[in-house]
Amino acid sequence: MSAAKTTLNIAMIGQGFMGRAHSNAFHQVGHFFDSPFELRRKVICGRNRESLQAMASRWGWDETATDWQAVVERKDIDVVDVATPNNLHAPVALAAAKAGKILLCEKPLAMSVEEAERMAEAARKVPNVVWFNYRRVPAIALAKRLMEEGRLGQVYHYRAVYLQSWGPERAGVWRFKRSEAGSGAMGDLLSHSIDLALMLNGEISELSAMLQTFAPPTRDVDDAVLLLARFSNGSIGSFEATRYAIGRKNYNQFEIHGSKGMLRFNLEDLNRLEFYDCGDQQAVQGGHQVLVTGPGHPYVDRYWPPGHIIGYEHTFTSTLADFLEALAKKQPFHANFDDALQVQRVLEAVESSSADGRWVRLGKGTTRGRSEE
Repeated sequence: MSAAKTTLNIAMIGQGFMGRAHSNAFHQVGHFFDSPFELRRKVICGRNRESLQAMASRWGWDETATDWQAVVERKDIDVVDVATPNNLHAPVALAAAKAGKILLCEKPLAMSVEEAERMAEAARKVPNVVWFNYRRVPAIALAKRLMEEGRLGQVYHYRAVYLQSWGPERAGVWRFKRSEAGSGAMGDLLSHSIDLALMLNGEISELSAMLQTFAPPTRDVDDAVLLLARFSNGSIGSFEATRYAIGRKNYNQFEIHGSKGMLRFNLEDLNRLEFYDCGDQQAVQGGHQVLVTGPGHPYVDRYWPPGHIIGYEHTFTSTLADFLEALAKKQPFHANFDDALQVQRVLEAVESSSADGRWVRLGKGTTRGRSEE
């Protein structure tokens, strides 16, 4: 007979789109993974009582609440999941860390580097995770494996775009208010691209960027961002993120060129990874599409038989499963608050570069970015 699992009582602060994605992961992780913990959806906290109760009923939360401070202090809560607008990430996370709770938080981590530094310092005392869920896309995890094996050789180019088209349609939502979001496409979309670039290709040493707002003065955040980057490994990169790319829905793509080959991924075709291997015989050289649904591919053995595709929601489930396994083994987990702090530093450098029109050099490791004279 197997030993009884430890139960973790979860409090989720937030009830929107990401709250649904997280609720599904909490519900599904034990169905697909041999999780070392039982997760109880104890309390969901939000501002709209009517929709809050409806969401609690739909997703199996035991209780609802509207006072997050009181929820965070509760002795029966083990895990605090921060799924709020960005301006509440720091106050909720800092209070939860002080209360000794296991800490989960949405991205971008904070409204500023200063906030992110305080959050990362506080979170080092408790187990923590930031929901950079695209790391757990099987095709992206396979790309990381191939790069670690040296299959691309010396990297020359890293190109990334994250294109969405809903910007003109959604005036008034919190993501377009600097007081609540901190930034626009930069924090919402570019943060994902930067996190993947840092994971796959290493540190960015310097960058030059521009931000654009297409609908002033009705909003005070960026609608689009472009940047050029140099990486510490000698490669160069370009990034673009926008919510005004009419015709693109969720076009999150990267392309990496090295001395031995090429990798390309697009989230709109989530189950495929394109790979070009210079080692192939010349007559058959060419990019080929790998259907990353097993056998031998990351995560997919936990879901369906080979050839049966998975979806966006599974990336959250896999993230949670990896975190719970690391928690049980008392091992480090990534992406954590320190990883998200590095992303935040890049975002700050992007904003600084756009403001003064200069290249910004980022220091090694945890050093702040600074403008070049």
